[in-house]
Amino acid sequence: MNIVVVGGRGLVGRNIVERLRAEGHEVSAVSRATGVDVITGQGLAECMAGAEVVVDVTNSPTFDDEAAYDFFRTAIDNLLTAEIAAGVRHHLTLSIVGTERLEDSHYLRGKALQDRLIRASGIPFTIVHATQFYEFLVAIIVDAVRDQTVRLSPAYIQPVASDDVAALMASLAVGEPLNGSIEIAGPERERMSELIQRFVIDMEAPCEVRADKAAPYFGAILDERSLVPGAGARQAQTGFQQWLERSEFARARW
Repeated sequence: MNIVVVGGRGLVGRNIVERLRAEGHEVSAVSRATGVDVITGQGLAECMAGAEVVVDVTNSPTFDDEAAYDFFRTAIDNLLTAEIAAGVRHHLTLSIVGTERLEDSHYLRGKALQDRLIRASGIPFTIVHATQFYEFLVAIIVDAVRDQTVRLSPAYIQPVASDDVAALMASLAVGEPLNGSIEIAGPERERMSELIQRFVIDMEAPCEVRADKAAPYFGAILDERSLVPGAGARQAQTGFQQWLERSEFARARW
């Protein structure tokens, strides 16, 4: 099967590419480093030639400003236009649990627009809504820290290992399009402030975590269930502690 992974040099993209190539599929990993730019459209037509499946795991370089929304709006428009011209038969994309509930976040509003445009494109599609990656917890800390204090919502979070998400996406890429969405989350649900407090303690990071219901999450105010999946979501196997012990953050010294 001829598969193009857009964003194929990133955390999840590399993983998907390796899995699919190991199964014997013809896989192209494309990104700006390979001359393909989803914002300008450069190289898209060429990389789509002959593609049966396109896997989109691109991501905005920013999280909390209007540029994030603009990135997703422009990128998906250029991708879908190129896929329609090339006759792509399956568009598989990575999205986030809760996008439709958090319109105050430019980033998540962009992801929600991406989902709507995919559904309206006429291309057979599958959308994977994943909870936050364990690897993303550091970005949450960096965004929220002020004067060595990290103020975070006590809303529930059910993060997942990126490796588990990549495994699901690789399997979906070689299957029939769902023409719908699927959710995946980790096996443990915990309050964001409490989970990240444990993470900070384990890393010996020089900051204090405080729970604050009014603390914004990349521009959005959360309620208890904003970031958790609904009934029927797929449950990944890797728990937080298992991931942490084999990660680069285990017993780190900051």
